[in-house]
Amino acid sequence: MEEPEKIVSQTELDDRAQKLVEDKDADSRLRVYIGPMERTLTAVLLIWAAFQVWANMFGTLGAVKLRTAHIMFLLPLAFTLYPTFKKERRRRRRRLMPVWDIALIAAAILSYGYLFLRYDAVARTGRLNATDVWVGVVCLLVAFEAARRASGNLAVIALVFLSYFAVWGQYIPGTFGTSAFTLKRVIKALVWDTNGILGTGAGVSATYIFVFVLFGAFLKYSGFSQFINDIALTLVGQTPGGPAKVAVIASALMGMINGSAIANVATTGTITIPLMKKTGYKKDFAAAVEAVASTGGQFTPPIMGAVGFVMAEFMCVSYTKVMLAAAIPAFLYYLSLLYSVHLEAKRLGLSGLAKENIPKAGEVLRARGHLLIPLIVLLALMFTGYTPLFAAIVAIFVTIPVSFLRRETRMGLKTIVQATVEGSRSAIGVGISCIIIGVIIGSVNMTSLGLNFGNLILRVVGDGHLFLGGLMVMIMSIILGMGVPGVAAYVIVYVVAVPVLRGVGATEMAANMFCLIYACLSNITPPVAMSSYVAAGIADSNMTKTSLIAMKLGVAGFILPFFFLNNPVLLYGSTEGVALSETIRAFVTATLGVLAIAEGLSGLPMQKYNVSATMLRLVTRAMLVAGGLLFVNPTLLTDAAALALIAAEGVIDRAVLPKVQHRMPLKAAAGANRSH
Repeated sequence: MEEPEKIVSQTELDDRAQKLVEDKDADSRLRVYIGPMERTLTAVLLIWAAFQVWANMFGTLGAVKLRTAHIMFLLPLAFTLYPTFKKERRRRRRRLMPVWDIALIAAAILSYGYLFLRYDAVARTGRLNATDVWVGVVCLLVAFEAARRASGNLAVIALVFLSYFAVWGQYIPGTFGTSAFTLKRVIKALVWDTNGILGTGAGVSATYIFVFVLFGAFLKYSGFSQFINDIALTLVGQTPGGPAKVAVIASALMGMINGSAIANVATTGTITIPLMKKTGYKKDFAAAVEAVASTGGQFTPPIMGAVGFVMAEFMCVSYTKVMLAAAIPAFLYYLSLLYSVHLEAKRLGLSGLAKENIPKAGEVLRARGHLLIPLIVLLALMFTGYTPLFAAIVAIFVTIPVSFLRRETRMGLKTIVQATVEGSRSAIGVGISCIIIGVIIGSVNMTSLGLNFGNLILRVVGDGHLFLGGLMVMIMSIILGMGVPGVAAYVIVYVVAVPVLRGVGATEMAANMFCLIYACLSNITPPVAMSSYVAAGIADSNMTKTSLIAMKLGVAGFILPFFFLNNPVLLYGSTEGVALSETIRAFVTATLGVLAIAEGLSGLPMQKYNVSATMLRLVTRAMLVAGGLLFVNPTLLTDAAALALIAAEGVIDRAVLPKVQHRMPLKAAAGANRSH
């Protein structure tokens, strides 16, 4: 019998969430300044935002110049805001930063300033002098120090790749052995070339990521978060287990905007998890729902937590194409989660929220429906051919006048400043990650590590073994993505795993989306499972149990990639010459598949059954899972077999199981009746 839970106030819950997220997420343990330093920091963040909008709107700077200038803002801000050590007294309000951080800021500005002025000359000649080399060394050192503070795990991974490239790779015999590289060669590749710290990662950070993070901050301060919660309540609040479904929808939409599964759990979870527990859900289940819902936001259109822009750059396609390709997998992921939540509510006999606690849809739309206009403008511009950058900047400026349509959403000057400062501050952590992953990409390219690793796996699995290759990549993606921010996780997996999938016959879009989803799902996969860790802390539940339940609830995410790996028509618009009817058929079968698997894995009131009924019910659940898995291979034969299994399960469940159940021994029946 469970002990009654201690009632925890919202303030205590918020403090607990803050401590948990600070332990796992560096962006949540930023320094707080007061006095002139606070005003100076605010001014710098505002100037940075203005510079980024101007540079991306008018494009007067070249790509390399923009990336270098972007880093010249990023690094000093990172040294200012991120504590030197994890245990630094962050609660203390500072008037000044430490002396060593002032020295690091000076080193960052001077080294990257030199790079800004000197890059064109080096690019023309292709030669480095001694000063160029040592400046490059300083550039790498300050970038690693910033990454150590902002994303420690990623800095360690990048250091391993760098040391392999620069030091010990030459001593490895066989396939993974490298040539001996001089210091000049290493610095030229990683600093003075667009394959290193000035590569795609920095480019995406200086353009798409910054602008869309800023857009997300403006949406937040306009009251969009409250609108999301209210509209979710109107849609599903009164259905069985309504609060959990509200949590799923709200967390999905907010996770899509902020791009951080951990931060999203910490912010929305303090509200949704207690509400789910109060409704009747077990604490482990409530925590798992929030973790799964927040994690999926990273691959949910239209914003995809900014990682979609990185994918578009790597694939050299428009972001619109990536967004459309992700639409069906994201929908099926959340459909499966909502169905699992519904089944759990029915199992527990839970009701929805009372009608008087549900806002009316008309009132919600009248009060905050106008806040959809910036999103509509964003999508309309992108689908009519404008670049995502232009669309996002326009949407930012549209948000302000739109907010004035209602008094309660109006953004005054103070609110605009707060939104700009928060957006700029939120872009620092992911920006640092994007810079340091340039070291990983540059090291992999120079050593051909990705190609060699891919060839090795291909020799093991063989050509054309799509599912076996996918299984290997799934394991790799989850492991490599553990403890690493979403954007960085995808990039690490991309350079190592995408060549493997391409080698076994996957399309380019399918290979990239496959790696992205599994890299994101590392947030709920034990033993690291950072989203599950934070959610379990808020719910006061067991982390391991929460993670295992989260994996079960997120089963669609773990299986869906195999659906579109074998059948890329599920990635809408990624396959040329595919009839609409074929896409619809694939969508229908995939939907049936994930729902069947979700129901097959759902919990059941087994105490109601005798031994025979219990065994029979286990068989029918296995039939549902098997039927769902058969839909992975979309042929007429497998589809027919899957439908036959699901239909047979329905017949047994409704016609045979009740008869077997009624043959329960008298004592057991009496015990079951007493338990209810």
